[in-house]
Amino acid sequence: MEHVSSQMRALASSALLGFGITVFGAGVWATLATVNLASTPGIPWSVPVMAVLLWLMWQYLGGRWWPRSTSAARRLCLRANPVPGSVFAWAQVAGGLSLVALAGYWIVLSQLVKMPGNAVPDFSNDPLRTVVLTIGMASLAAPLTEEPAFRGYCQVILERQFRAPTAVIISSILFSLVHGPTQGFLWPKLLVYFFVGVMFGTTAHLANSIVPNIPVHFFGLLIFFTLIWPRDATRGLLAENGADVWFWIHLAQAAVFTVLAILAYVRLAKTARDATAALASNGVLPAEG
Repeated sequence: MEHVSSQMRALASSALLGFGITVFGAGVWATLATVNLASTPGIPWSVPVMAVLLWLMWQYLGGRWWPRSTSAARRLCLRANPVPGSVFAWAQVAGGLSLVALAGYWIVLSQLVKMPGNAVPDFSNDPLRTVVLTIGMASLAAPLTEEPAFRGYCQVILERQFRAPTAVIISSILFSLVHGPTQGFLWPKLLVYFFVGVMFGTTAHLANSIVPNIPVHFFGLLIFFTLIWPRDATRGLLAENGADVWFWIHLAQAAVFTVLAILAYVRLAKTARDATAALASNGVLPAEG
């Protein structure tokens, strides 16, 4: 009974921290960007302001400042650990292949199920500099907020009470749900975000770090912001227009790159084990067992 109670507390605290950190980061950026674009679109002041706030947030989540009694716990939960170069490289390969597969899934599902596209701000009247910097910060603010929130704090807490696969699945469900209020509680979208959570959660567990997820998350959002989401509204439903050649290409894209991504994750797992064993043999880490 005590074990079940501990698991329930872990679920509650992980969800609270995951949602809280994400809502804080996303809410601050949305507010800054909205005010900036509405008032002074020629001066993208929201970007440097958000950069400073993200730095401060990471410092605190990583153990800086008061209360000192929680510094070690905060640093552990952030999980921003350095990783060996080989592990980092395979994490990028696995993440990149997964992004191609996920783009295919998103496009296919948007043609199978009628749903509104993800909202993208109208930049048609804004200076190019503002557009570039705003999209760049939007693509950076999300990973610098969501990775600490869900693959850091949330998943670290869950892994203390559950086996790693279970912790990844739970954190991925929570990650998908946090997107519901802004993007709609539609099962195709939630499913894709769940897969995104599994991808990043698996990488964070294998590498014992959220650091390899940051560049993959950034470039993934950049691709979706510029190439995928702006075209959501123009895609016809399969039931109304039938399947054209691009539908089958995207379906094949999703299937083939899923297989390639799984193979890359197998290699990542082996590389991470070998790196851990090497550190243990050199006395950097305690040997297992």
